[in-house]
Amino acid sequence: MRAVHPICVTCGVQFAETERTPAVCPVCADERQFVGWAGQRWTTLEALRGGHRLAVRDEGDGLLGIGCEPRFAIGQRALLVPAKPQDGPGRHLLWDCISLIDDAAVRLVEAAGGLGGIAISHPHFYGAMVEWSRAFGGAPIWLHVDDRDWVMRPDPAIRFWEGERLELGPGLTLLRLGGHFPGGQVLHWADAAGGRGALLSGDIVQVVQDRRYVSFMRSYPNFIPLPAAAVRRIAERLEPVPFERIYGGWFDLVVREDGKAALRRSAERYLRALEHA
Repeated sequence: MRAVHPICVTCGVQFAETERTPAVCPVCADERQFVGWAGQRWTTLEALRGGHRLAVRDEGDGLLGIGCEPRFAIGQRALLVPAKPQDGPGRHLLWDCISLIDDAAVRLVEAAGGLGGIAISHPHFYGAMVEWSRAFGGAPIWLHVDDRDWVMRPDPAIRFWEGERLELGPGLTLLRLGGHFPGGQVLHWADAAGGRGALLSGDIVQVVQDRRYVSFMRSYPNFIPLPAAAVRRIAERLEPVPFERIYGGWFDLVVREDGKAALRRSAERYLRALEHA
């Protein structure tokens, strides 16, 4: 067998180069995820390109949503966050990641102004992050050090950071919230919504189907809740952060108005439910 970078079909995470695929994906074997009902299955980026294509949508605020169709693995979409004009070309940020990258994706990002870096909320969304980085000259990938052990394809472009907040540039701040994963991080984008701000949250803060609310879980597919202390800590951490909108991890899952109030009442509802239980 020739050496490949296998991609797990269930979670979409790409692994280090190998001539023999692992028996199981550690990301999926963890209680927050699951091994597919048909057992552990693998694919490659080459095979993915043959049967899938890029899905691109305008998500508002100048954000480009980038996904994969037909749906693959968890089905999340990434967001291309525009730089300010004075920041110069190549300073756009890719928030979260997907498993597919092809020539169309590279042309799309280059036409938008290039890529200066990548930041990812948590391990389920790592996708083919190293392929995306290398396609744009080794763009740095910012991950929180608390999730270091979940990196299945190490690379020099990965920058592990420590602490509770990291300024990536003017108006762009990573906040470690934990919860779903110890290093779970969100991106605060101060210039969104006409300067009222937006939270790009993956599913560290999950926008739910009733888009007036969000939720917080240890595992979404396996319905494992977070303890009250973790939810309270997330809500308190975000209380001083100004934001009007919350962009979740999938197309159309966006709280467009009064996002701070939505987070507040969602945390209160979650905590009430635990108390009643």
